[in-house]
Amino acid sequence: MEHSDYPLSEVPDTSRKGLLSTSVVLLGFTFFTATMWAGGSLGTAFSFGELLFVILIGNLLLGAYAAVLAYIACKSGLNAVLMGRFCFGEAGSKLSDFILGFTQVGWYAWGTATIAIVLVKTTGLPQWMETPLMVLFGFAFCITAMIGFKGLDWLSRIAVPAMMLFIVLSLYTGLVDVGGLSGLHAQAPTDSMSFAAAVTVIMGTFISGGTQATNWSRFARTPRIAVIATLAAFFVGNGLMVLTGALGAMIYQQADIVDVLIAQGFVTIAVLMLFLNLWTTQDNTIYNFAVAGCNLLRTEKRRLVTVGGAAIGTVLAVGGMYDLLIPFLVLLGTFIPPIGGVIMADFWLKHKGHYPTLATANLPAYNYRGLMAYVIGSAAAYFSPLLPPLVGVLLAALSYALLLKLADSASMTEATKAKS
Repeated sequence: MEHSDYPLSEVPDTSRKGLLSTSVVLLGFTFFTATMWAGGSLGTAFSFGELLFVILIGNLLLGAYAAVLAYIACKSGLNAVLMGRFCFGEAGSKLSDFILGFTQVGWYAWGTATIAIVLVKTTGLPQWMETPLMVLFGFAFCITAMIGFKGLDWLSRIAVPAMMLFIVLSLYTGLVDVGGLSGLHAQAPTDSMSFAAAVTVIMGTFISGGTQATNWSRFARTPRIAVIATLAAFFVGNGLMVLTGALGAMIYQQADIVDVLIAQGFVTIAVLMLFLNLWTTQDNTIYNFAVAGCNLLRTEKRRLVTVGGAAIGTVLAVGGMYDLLIPFLVLLGTFIPPIGGVIMADFWLKHKGHYPTLATANLPAYNYRGLMAYVIGSAAAYFSPLLPPLVGVLLAALSYALLLKLADSASMTEATKAKS
């Protein structure tokens, strides 16, 4: 049924999932090639000891942010775009729908182009095969997303353990090649990067994903399961991706696990890793687009919106926007975290930790406090030289709290005048 994943309503208790289902779906989402590339930039800029500390702090902040949103999602049964109706208003929430949806279809285009380009390069296929492969994978990757949470769960239960095995094999081989831990400690940085910039890189790679991970954490049976599964994905899983990319760059001058596996002589495993790595992220990504699209269009036809998103992503990939899109998506990453900051402040300060049901909520067209707080948080993140994602979240939340306080004070003044 089209409404099986509740795109426009709360997830009922009868459809909640356990720790295993929630964890593997979220881990499949965070096992992402682009995160390894980000890790590669760290691997050449820090010593091994410094690298571990940077990865620990960056992913702890990222995991904490995603876990807080996961708690709210599980308590309410709502995802980020539905929570946006409370903090931005019925019409105002279309802003977050557009930003979140467009970012995800952009990443989908990037992943679709990537698998075609890498597959042609790895297997020696003729260059003209890139376009047909983009079309093939552009629509194939959305099949599990069309099925819904159940489809993502099935794929992730197979793919996540397999990818973990491939990564452990690659890391072990790399340690042997470099001469063990002593060899890693002996590696000298060839580039420079500040601690703040490094933490920003780690958070920036997946904080937009952390904002939309509520699409699956809302299915968790209990808030405890939601928080544990989210920390497993965004602290441990994402941290492992960053570490893998960093060590690959440090040892082989290659950040991508696929390139590293090829350098180590595991060509077949490299191709399998490419498929599993991108498929488990691509189907989650287009699922995110579909959820945002359903809220934007106020339709329950999630499967139709999924196919439409896959078509748009495929056109973008084939159209050659791949190289132009990435800098823009990184920029959009600055504007997504403040959405999470406004959601957190609205849930705890205005709604006291409990939303009314969407069906009974009397929501305004525009929640101007939420929209103003979002603008302030986004501007602060854009101009901040230090930790833009974190600054965006904090300033958006603080701005919303202040605007709420001013509104309460104004209401009290009006009430006093009315009595007198």
